[in-house]
Amino acid sequence: MKLDILVFGAHPDDAELGCGATIAKEISLGKKVGIVDLTRGELGTRGYADLRDIEAANAAKILGVSVRENLRFADGFFTNDKKHQLEVIKMIRKYQPEIVLCNATDDRHIDHSRGSKLVSDACFLSGLLKIETLLGEKPQEKWRPKQVYHYIQWKNIEPDFVVDVTGFIDIKEKSIMAYGSQFFNSNSLEPETPITSKNFIDSVNYRARDLGRLIGVDFAEGYTSERYVAVENFDKLI
Repeated sequence: MKLDILVFGAHPDDAELGCGATIAKEISLGKKVGIVDLTRGELGTRGYADLRDIEAANAAKILGVSVRENLRFADGFFTNDKKHQLEVIKMIRKYQPEIVLCNATDDRHIDHSRGSKLVSDACFLSGLLKIETLLGEKPQEKWRPKQVYHYIQWKNIEPDFVVDVTGFIDIKEKSIMAYGSQFFNSNSLEPETPITSKNFIDSVNYRARDLGRLIGVDFAEGYTSERYVAVENFDKLI
């Protein structure tokens, strides 16, 4: 299956938090979008890996993505080396996306920046003919995405561009709250973490509101780019 957009996240819920509204909007426009999680989030303070698997599947249904896979790298301990790069390359070549979205280049969680660089490097390497990979027993063709963009996560990184996601923030929030074990629940008896407060969930909304305010719309999501962002002409700007 060829996808238009492939979204990578170091953990289940990264994609939803970082670009859930963009995913929903692109799907509404007829694009095929998939998600690949690098780990199962097994080191998360709350919940456990099997439950995160269920939550991720439910979130995928809410967003309407075409496919979701998990590479089952070691949460907290995966590295940007040949072994891990080859696994990511296999996903890129399998789905041949035009655009890849991935973790923030700099963030509070060490897996985010590490996953960001891993995916970015794999996107380049995936285009090299002499790197050979197999899907099952079938050799894969080289493929390099046209664009690699990084969504914003914990830190308020200055975006290179923003996407108007007005009308899709509710879907984003529903997909986030599909991870019931991870976020605010006033009845939970589990330990508190930086992402379990109501303030954290509220911050996802008010960041989108603020980015939207700056471009004259209700909600927006921001991204950083590895190259200059180009437009065809002034009419393509909002």
